[in-house]
Amino acid sequence: MKKLFTMAVVLCVCMGAWAQSDTTQPQRVDTIKIGNIIIIKKNDGRTSEPKEEKKNGDNDGISVEIKKRKDYKPSNISTNWWIMDLGFANVNDQTNYASISGPGGYFPGGSKNTMSLRNGKSVNVNLWFFMQRLNVVKHVVNLKYGLGLELNNYRYQNNIRYRYEPTDFINRDSISFTKNKLAADYITVPVMLNFNFTPKKKKSYGLSAGVSAGYLYSARQKLCSDQRGKEKIKNDFNLNPWKVSAIGELNLGVVRLYGSYALNNMFNSGLDQTPYNIGIRFSSW
Repeated sequence: MKKLFTMAVVLCVCMGAWAQSDTTQPQRVDTIKIGNIIIIKKNDGRTSEPKEEKKNGDNDGISVEIKKRKDYKPSNISTNWWIMDLGFANVNDQTNYASISGPGGYFPGGSKNTMSLRNGKSVNVNLWFFMQRLNVVKHVVNLKYGLGLELNNYRYQNNIRYRYEPTDFINRDSISFTKNKLAADYITVPVMLNFNFTPKKKKSYGLSAGVSAGYLYSARQKLCSDQRGKEKIKNDFNLNPWKVSAIGELNLGVVRLYGSYALNNMFNSGLDQTPYNIGIRFSSW
């Protein structure tokens, strides 16, 4: 009996020793971060030295630290390199075909339906070498400008062909084409007034509006058929060398949309078509 009592006392003493914490080891700290709030709890009931603590007397070993998030500070002049636009191209056709569709006219036998584009197949791709944003009023109002290339591909449903000898005119070819497109490329300078509604955020929300001026540096018609294979004809095809457009941009954080509508006719004479584009812009701001 005495031996059993002695063994029970020794067992209790050992269990008590195991239950004691090792003071030589560093205290473990549990940390939870919720947004700008940091909650720190130590396993010994003691708190760290927070910037702001609960003031209810006994904080049960919990402290709350609130850190202010640093606001994004844009520079007065920022540059965005190599911006790309992907979108759709189309035209507003106001041509008086009655005046050009007669014999010897600009488009003999032509009509608005004959000049119609393939839905969703006419595309616009813009490559901007750079765009700069200049602070005007507290980074909310900015001047935005740049330099780049506008590439437009107009795909036709019918077998029209642009002619330039002996004079400029359009006719319907005797064969059908599997591909028929007119490419018109411009080197363009856009200038816009930008309104940034969230200037302290990197992914901003806002809009821009302005004008652009482009000069036609390349034009060509590409034709593909079973009878003649691939044809590529380079000429200006009576296109207006200058393109002046009203332009806009909508910034929705990570999504950016763009649009343009020309203020002048796409052609020097004959056709009366006003081109316009709309699409997505891939840019850092």
